[in-house]
Amino acid sequence: MPVLMAMAVGLGSGLLISAPLADLISGHGVAASRAVSNPFEGWNGLAQKEVLVLGTDVGGGNTDVIATVRSEDRITRVTQIPRDTYIESDQYGPLKINALYAVGGTDAVKREISSRLGRPIEHHVVVNLSAIRTMADLIGGIEVDVPKRMHYVDNSQGLFIDLQPGRQNLQGRDLEGFLRFRHDEMGDIGRLERQQLALQGLFRKLSSPPNLVRLPALLMAAGNDLRTDLGPMELGGLLASMGGTRLETSHLGGRPFMRDGISYWEAEWPSDSARAVETSSGHQRSFPFLF
Repeated sequence: MPVLMAMAVGLGSGLLISAPLADLISGHGVAASRAVSNPFEGWNGLAQKEVLVLGTDVGGGNTDVIATVRSEDRITRVTQIPRDTYIESDQYGPLKINALYAVGGTDAVKREISSRLGRPIEHHVVVNLSAIRTMADLIGGIEVDVPKRMHYVDNSQGLFIDLQPGRQNLQGRDLEGFLRFRHDEMGDIGRLERQQLALQGLFRKLSSPPNLVRLPALLMAAGNDLRTDLGPMELGGLLASMGGTRLETSHLGGRPFMRDGISYWEAEWPSDSARAVETSSGHQRSFPFLF
């Protein structure tokens, strides 16, 4: 990943020549370099392709965030998958989907989700939550409307959440806490809804022209906390292409259930509905995308 980051910075060399890296990261000098074009502008190598995005916890094991992203027709569609979703993997047996990355890596996650969504997932981006703190600091935070009082302490995870309700600018550990909080009556579904609020705020912030220009520096700052099989131009192009689109977020429906004393989420996968249609009608019908 350090090589990838070095390449990204090299591709943005024109930016780094026109303003010192420190100024790009801090935001100083952006106004003076408005004439500098976005180095990723026009790169559209991932149009209509699905990308898996995983957000790992601080330890880098289980995935707190599981989503797919596709940008096409001036719309960026994000589908979130509840972390407690129950799956029966041919290779790893029954488990929660958030544990799949730890036992099988990104290939296992892409394979299982592709099969259940009924469409291929070719690429992945894995982001550690500490990178979210770093990048939020560099872009001056993300504005979200905190829906209610949130307080939770877990010393074993180094997690301290103490947020008041209302519209506010979150960054650093406050933003991480907002994304990870799930200790209320809504559980994981409430956490997904809060992730949608944060995604909207992040989308607005990253898609602004000054931050698109600073993408190489922002990618470099993420360092080893961002791992992907995308090339630097593909990753930068994906983020840049999202800047001119409308964001649509959704999550898989379903219901909670208990098995052997453990709480799971029984997800409503599009491929399951397609099979149900085929079985009842006696012939196969195409199933539209979830979006």
